[in-house]
Amino acid sequence: MAAPMKTPSCRIGPSILNADLSELASECQRMMDSGADYLHLDVMDGQFVPNLTFGHPVVKCLRPKLPGVFFDMHMMVQKPEQWIEGMHDAGADQYTFHYEATDDPTGCIRKIREAGMKAGIGIKPNTAVDVLVPLVDLVDMVLIMTVEPGFGGQKFMQDMMPKVQFLRENFKGVDIEVDGGVGPGTIQHCAEAGANMIVSGSAVVKSDNPRETMRHMRDIVEDSIQKSLLER
Repeated sequence: MAAPMKTPSCRIGPSILNADLSELASECQRMMDSGADYLHLDVMDGQFVPNLTFGHPVVKCLRPKLPGVFFDMHMMVQKPEQWIEGMHDAGADQYTFHYEATDDPTGCIRKIREAGMKAGIGIKPNTAVDVLVPLVDLVDMVLIMTVEPGFGGQKFMQDMMPKVQFLRENFKGVDIEVDGGVGPGTIQHCAEAGANMIVSGSAVVKSDNPRETMRHMRDIVEDSIQKSLLER
């Protein structure tokens, strides 16, 4: 008898890229206290993207201050294989790399799993979603970028939603994450397309009431999940 199909649940992970980085630990804790499910930590190397953030030494410092918090590392780095061990040793839970950054995505996924982390794979806006088809069953999560990776505060690209819709229609149980320009004004598009892991930066971090902002987005995503279940 086949196992029942997994139903993706809504999870919201604030991106702390636009937070006060001099108060990183307390900002992360503030997000968790406001109802976040996980933290989305953006690592940029100045090569794969034209910006530079932080590496595993910062993650290692954050880990003891945020025990039990799920760290989703968004690795916007060239040759992502070279940072796997360092991030695992620092306490990362999920290692999400970009398809475009490696010549061997399958090998990269294998190394992430061997290191004991969950594996995620993402694509930039100009990359066709078809490239992910052979890889979806090998990973825990697929990330569809809804802005060009590298900087926070960009405008949401609604024309990325067909990629999300394609993945949801063909891989009903997979976790699909969206990242870039996602907030109360754009969450409906993400939810209707089938995204269930919601990365939100400025809209949450800069909100006067981040708890209410996340609750609002969660309600919309959960409503869409319930509707899709009824339609099956």
